[in-house]
Amino acid sequence: MGTLSISGRIVRVAVREGRPDWPPLLLYSGIGARLEQFQPFVDALDPQRAVIRFDMPGTGGSPAPVVPYHVATLPSLLTGLLDQLGYEQADVLGISWGGGLAQQFALSRPERVRRLVLVATSPGALMVPGHPRVLLRMLTPRRHRDPGHAARIAGELYGGSMRDDPAPARDLLHATARLGPSRGYYYQLLSSIGWTSLPRLPRLRQPTLILAGDDDPIIPLINARIMHRLMPRSELVIYHGGHLGLATEADRLAPVVDAFLTAERSPD
Repeated sequence: MGTLSISGRIVRVAVREGRPDWPPLLLYSGIGARLEQFQPFVDALDPQRAVIRFDMPGTGGSPAPVVPYHVATLPSLLTGLLDQLGYEQADVLGISWGGGLAQQFALSRPERVRRLVLVATSPGALMVPGHPRVLLRMLTPRRHRDPGHAARIAGELYGGSMRDDPAPARDLLHATARLGPSRGYYYQLLSSIGWTSLPRLPRLRQPTLILAGDDDPIIPLINARIMHRLMPRSELVIYHGGHLGLATEADRLAPVVDAFLTAERSPD
């Protein structure tokens, strides 16, 4: 765990070393999520797999930029991150908002992405939205700052096992790390305005695993079905759970991701 300076931005990074003959797994989280949030998933992966995580600018230990940014401008940051760590190529996993960033990176820098894993995500602005009440909860970072509030809204916001036991939401959203400034959350929220991958999905040629929960109030399941239909080399796995299933169901989902990443690549 440490920090890197990339294109003038200071980014907090965590790297788990792994087999040198395997590409690392580069993991992007959702809005306001610190790199610790999906620690249960990382722990459940094959320990030989290298994993790279980082806090987005303005989140956790990464200082907020002076001006807002856009998803379309972030691939240069990701390229710089891989360059500084000495990797030519990576497998990329994006969760929720991070899934949009993963799609953008794979589209704009296809040579840097070997395989793609999209979890609880959508094609951006042109998506089937969740319930307006749920989306309103996303407009504020309060759940990341108030553990009691996180537990109270967890079932409605994240679905899945959180409906019966909201306590894990408090633990996941308040993993050990300092909070970034509020403007970092809003910069990240604003960064995907107007962005969509929908018309470009047929151009995504990397083998892609789409993981979607059957009870995700933020990203309805229909979005995963649409993406799968449009992406020529994708496979869709629907799991029983909600938006944070990659953490709450890590013991079940990590082996699915491991198997996909180690499978023999089919011919084009």
